[in-house]
Amino acid sequence: MADFTVRIELHNADSDDYDLLHKKMEAKGFSKTIASNNGVAYKLPDAEYDYSSSTKKRGDVLDLAYGVAKSIKKNPSVLVTESKGRTWEGLKKT
Repeated sequence: MADFTVRIELHNADSDDYDLLHKKMEAKGFSKTIASNNGVAYKLPDAEYDYSSSTKKRGDVLDLAYGVAKSIKKNPSVLVTESKGRTWEGLKKT
């Protein structure tokens, strides 16, 4: 299973655009939370998402996320990072 962190920036967007982005990303299997090794869920920073897949590669995840983002605003910026492990500090528990 591969884990990905996805960051999206919608240019010239307002809070309603980001609310719609969150709903559409969730519908495609992206999550606004990340779980620790002991199962505690933490909220990711704004416009960052977690995605896991046993079949998709980075390019596939990019295509999926970019498709959602561009359905809301033209020319979004999307960054996909495949993880071999993640560590964080300061994220709030859900």
